[in-house]
Amino acid sequence: MEQKLKAKLESVAENLRKNSMEAYIAEDKAEAKAIVQSLLKEGTSVATGGSVTLSECGITELLTSGKYNFVDRSKGITPDEVRRLYGEQYLCDTYLCSSNAITENGVLYNVDGNSNRVSMIAHGPSSVIMVAGYNKIVKNLDEAVLRVKTIAAPKNTVRLGIDTYCSKCGECLSVSQGKGNEMTAGCESDFRICCSYLISAKQRHKGRIKVILVGEELGY
Repeated sequence: MEQKLKAKLESVAENLRKNSMEAYIAEDKAEAKAIVQSLLKEGTSVATGGSVTLSECGITELLTSGKYNFVDRSKGITPDEVRRLYGEQYLCDTYLCSSNAITENGVLYNVDGNSNRVSMIAHGPSSVIMVAGYNKIVKNLDEAVLRVKTIAAPKNTVRLGIDTYCSKCGECLSVSQGKGNEMTAGCESDFRICCSYLISAKQRHKGRIKVILVGEELGY
């Protein structure tokens, strides 16, 4: 890892710690996976949100290896089954995900469609582990908002096959309208994935959220 990037990650990690979160720095995907494994006890219950980053790091494969009690929300077929599985995820020991953006001063920014991920981060399992590539780091919340509107949301709608303005045009309608700095502004689609917004700043429960910053570009 080049020195400039390492210094940046160390600065962000220190600010996350000031906000009562644990922070780790990984050279690459393999080290990120190793850190996750060191933070988990075999046999504990784990759950995830939909995360390209976790898949790219081999962490999803680790969680489903049989070493842990993995609560798989995708097994739900009916709405009642899905709701029950989400409920089981809340009771898990650890929830794993990525973050849509992390500011240089150690604040997490996340946006959700079904709101399960942001609710888990805010108040769910007793431990939350986030893995994020350096590409998720932004200067401030204004840049975090714009990052979701121009990168995270468009790419995720394409990945999920969702028919929205951003999936076709590569950016949120609000950006096209000159309202990109308005956090909740966007399209009127029933399939919109930007519905609930969570800003995680100074935490009351010290160390509950653990962030692994990776010296590679990962996810959206």
